[in-house]
Amino acid sequence: MALFMVMAGNSNISEIIMYKIISAKFLAANIKRFEIDARKIAEKRKPGQFVIIRINEEGERVPLTIADSDLSAGTITLIVQGIGKTTQQLNTLEAGDFINDIVGPLGKASHIENYGTAVSIGGGVGTAIAYPTAVALKNAGNHTISIIGGRTKEFVILEDEMKNVCDEVFITTDDGSYGKHGFVTDQLKELIEKRKIDFVLAIGPIPMMKAVAAVTKEKNIPTVVSLNPVMVDGTGMCGGCRATVDGKTVFVCVDGPEFDAHKVDFETLTRRNRTYLMQEKGSLENFHQCESEKAINKQLQETI
Repeated sequence: MALFMVMAGNSNISEIIMYKIISAKFLAANIKRFEIDARKIAEKRKPGQFVIIRINEEGERVPLTIADSDLSAGTITLIVQGIGKTTQQLNTLEAGDFINDIVGPLGKASHIENYGTAVSIGGGVGTAIAYPTAVALKNAGNHTISIIGGRTKEFVILEDEMKNVCDEVFITTDDGSYGKHGFVTDQLKELIEKRKIDFVLAIGPIPMMKAVAAVTKEKNIPTVVSLNPVMVDGTGMCGGCRATVDGKTVFVCVDGPEFDAHKVDFETLTRRNRTYLMQEKGSLENFHQCESEKAINKQLQETI
């Protein structure tokens, strides 16, 4: 359960709630699955929604999609790819460690209905985001198909989980080390040529989602993507997560994160996501330097 600490001083009383990591396991290089004690979030979360976490009081706020939840255990599942400073720092935590705060569930839940044949496409860690919606689509009576893509075999995640909830699962890898040699769009085109596809969900890197949208737009297949822009407060007030959809400005944290793929301005989204690239690079370099210094100091202490 979460750690509660009450501090009293004069007439002021403050409460700190921290979230305990129940389990932590790497699924692939730099991709780690966390089970975290967060009962209230687990009880309320719906497919497509996310949380914003902060590792410590000085840490930045990072949005992460809720991959799954266990109501009996009161836990939520987060799958984290260590790309920037905070996600790499998060991936150093283990079972028994605590996360300073988690806010959620945030965003609008996925729109679910019986479309007919529904394809869920996950690129890399995007599979973790597509998984809960694939479950909901299956429960709604759809014939569910999953296409899981990765750069190499080690980046293909949640294959067994997808096979448990989908009628068909196809694997693609960029280098051909596993499954079909090629991109998720190659497999999608093949499916579209052979049968009627009624709905597509695509989640992953921006270039992948953009490519999927181009394929399905030609065939007029309803397609949804989940966006993950720079995000700070999760309430729409800061404006950091704004994107352009159907020529209008939206705030992904409250209006999304899922949108009609054929209306998303992917070019603007790409430019905005690169706004703080240099700052992110500098922060990551500082983190690696600090970690190296900690390791050296630890070795010195052990030799004394």
